[in-house]
Amino acid sequence: MAGQGVRRPPRATAAGSAVLLTLVLAAASGCAKEPPPRTRFPEVQRMLDARARAVQEHDEAAFLASVDPVRPGYRDRQRRAFRTIEELPLTGWRYDLVATDAFPLASGGSTMAAKVELRYRLKGFDAEPVTSVQYLTLTRTAGRWRIASDDEGTASGHAGTRQLWDQGPVAAVRGRHALVLGAAGDRGRLADLARRADAAVPAVTAAWQGRWSGQVVIEAPGSVAGMAQLLGSGDPSAYAGIAAVTTGEAGAQAKAPADRVIVNPEAYADLNDTGRAVVLAHEITHVATRTATTGDTPLWLSEGFADWVAYRGKRHTAAAAAPELSRAVAAGHPPRRLPADADFGFTGRADRLAKAYESGWLACRMIADTWGEAKLRAFYRAAGGVPAREGHAGPGVRSASPSAGAGAAASGDGPSAGAPATAPGRDDAKDGGAGGTGRRVVGGHPAAPAPGAADGRREAVRNARLDTAFRSQLGLSAGEFTKKWRAYLKRALT
Repeated sequence: MAGQGVRRPPRATAAGSAVLLTLVLAAASGCAKEPPPRTRFPEVQRMLDARARAVQEHDEAAFLASVDPVRPGYRDRQRRAFRTIEELPLTGWRYDLVATDAFPLASGGSTMAAKVELRYRLKGFDAEPVTSVQYLTLTRTAGRWRIASDDEGTASGHAGTRQLWDQGPVAAVRGRHALVLGAAGDRGRLADLARRADAAVPAVTAAWQGRWSGQVVIEAPGSVAGMAQLLGSGDPSAYAGIAAVTTGEAGAQAKAPADRVIVNPEAYADLNDTGRAVVLAHEITHVATRTATTGDTPLWLSEGFADWVAYRGKRHTAAAAAPELSRAVAAGHPPRRLPADADFGFTGRADRLAKAYESGWLACRMIADTWGEAKLRAFYRAAGGVPAREGHAGPGVRSASPSAGAGAAASGDGPSAGAPATAPGRDDAKDGGAGGTGRRVVGGHPAAPAPGAADGRREAVRNARLDTAFRSQLGLSAGEFTKKWRAYLKRALT
C-alpha cells in the first residue's frame, strides 16, 4: 500500500540471521574443493612432465632419470620400452597425476601409490588423444620422486593399462586406411590385418554413409595376456573367447578420445578367411558409428547393426549365420522379446550370448529388408537420440574426431564404453557356426548390476525414446515391431 514503511526484523531475528549467515559462510569455506593432486604434489607432476618431455625430445637419459635406479629390472624394461616408443609415430605425449594413495602399498617410507593418466596420439590417425591409466609406485630418494614399479597395484585389482611397447618390441604396418601395431616378430600377421582392414573400411563407409574419420588403428598383441593388459585387466582367461574388441567412448561429442580395435591372436587365428573379414568389419563399424551411439542405444541395435554391416553383401543364409537361433526356432522356442542388454553379458551361457547377437542382427536385417537401408540408419540415430544431421555427411567425409565402439560404450569405461567385455562362446571349428565367420567371438559385455531406482527411471526414459524411434522411423510401436520380428524369424530360419 502506498506510503507504508518497510518493516524491519526484530533485533533477535536479525541476530539469528547473522549467526546463520556466519555458519553458512563457515560451511562453504569448509567445503572448498581440494586442489588436484598435480597441484598438491608439484614435484611429482614436474617429474612426470620431464618424463613426457624426454619422450617428445627423444632423450633416453632424461627418460630414465625418472626411474628409480635401485630397481634395475624395471629400469631395463623402461629402457626397452623407450627404444620401442622411438620407432612409433607418437605425438602429444603427456602424463597427469590424478590420484595418490590409489592402491595399497606394502612398502612404507617415502612412497606413493599414484594413479597417472597417459595421453598420446598417433600421427595421421588420432585427432584426439588416447587416454590410459597407469598405477605407479613412486619413491622419494635424495629429495626426488622417481618411478619404481608399474605392477604393485595388480594384486589389489589396479592393473592399469600396459601398452604394447611395455610388453615388448613393436612393429607398425601402415595401410591405406589402417595402422596396425603389434609384436615386432610377427610382421606377416600385422600386414594381413592391415590388408583386411583396408578392404573393410570402404565397405563400412558405404554401409554407414555417415561422418567418421575413415581411419582405424588396430592393436595386435602377441598373446591373450597381452590383450588383457591392453584392456587394463589382470585376468587373461576372461578374454579367451574374444576375437576382437573395440575401445572408445560413445556419444555424439565434438571431441572424443581415439578408438582402438584390439585383436586376440588366438581366437582370431581360429577363424576362417570369411570369419576374419566379418570380425574386422564388425569392429570397424563400432568405430564408424561411435558419434551416433549413446547410452540410449540398445545393445541389440549397436551389435546387430555392426553384424548387419559385416554380413552385408555376403552370401550367407540366415540359418547358416544364426545357428543358435535356428535351433531354438526349430525346437519351438523362438525368443519372445528382443535381447536385453544383460543378454550380452559374458557371465551368461554361450548359447544365450550367441542368440542375442543373432537376434540383433536379424532385427536389423529385417528393418533393412522391409523399410530400406536408409531407414535402418535413420532408426539407429533416432534410437540414440542423435539428430539425423549428426554423424551424416555422406560416404567418405572425414570427421575432425575419431569414433568409438558401441560395445565399449556399453561397459562404461571402454574398454567404450569401460572396458569391452569378454568371453562369449567361441566356435571351436574353423568352419563352425556361421560358416566359421566367428559371429560368436566378436564381442560381449559385462553383466549389468542390479538396477536401482535411478536406473529404473533412466530405463523408462530410454524405452520411451526407443518407442518414439520405432514410431517416427518405422511407423509402428516397439511391441508391434517385436511381433513382426518374431514372425520374420520363423520365415527366415525355417
